[in-house]
Amino acid sequence: MALVNSRRSSPSGDVDDLASPDQVKGWLAARGLPVVEGTVTRSDVATLDSLRASAREILTALPDARTPVPDAVTSVNLRAASAPGAVQLTWHEGERPCRSWRSAAQGRFDAAAAAIAADTIRLATGTRAALVRRCAAHGCVRVFLRTHARRRWCSNICGDRVRARRHYHRHQSPH
Repeated sequence: MALVNSRRSSPSGDVDDLASPDQVKGWLAARGLPVVEGTVTRSDVATLDSLRASAREILTALPDARTPVPDAVTSVNLRAASAPGAVQLTWHEGERPCRSWRSAAQGRFDAAAAAIAADTIRLATGTRAALVRRCAAHGCVRVFLRTHARRRWCSNICGDRVRARRHYHRHQSPH
């Protein structure tokens, strides 16, 4: 979901957090998927952008109760299968068990992209799939997990904008 939300709309225009190789490398590292072998190239940026579009198509199909376009499903499946690996269990003292993906190509861009594709598949097919929603704020393109029955926005920022707009229209003087 983080990949899908890395492209968003803001009052000043569209924002893409993954527009350059350096941004992609930093974003992946911040999510525990560091690229330490080789560099992130412009081609990798394009690959991640394509994966993001496919993941967005799949995740927005869930709340829309529709079937995603077949190319999106094929793209995510191919990317998930591109780096061999296995699910790993991590369980530290005093913490809950965690599932992670350990790639045979750890540290390479392909491994990071495969892990993201696999996460997209897990989300779309898991118990949390029913919680995926589109943000109800006008112009927002983000998705989120609706963990509370009254939640309608991806963030407090979107909720505040909607409430401010509503307040403005209610108190606007007629001309």
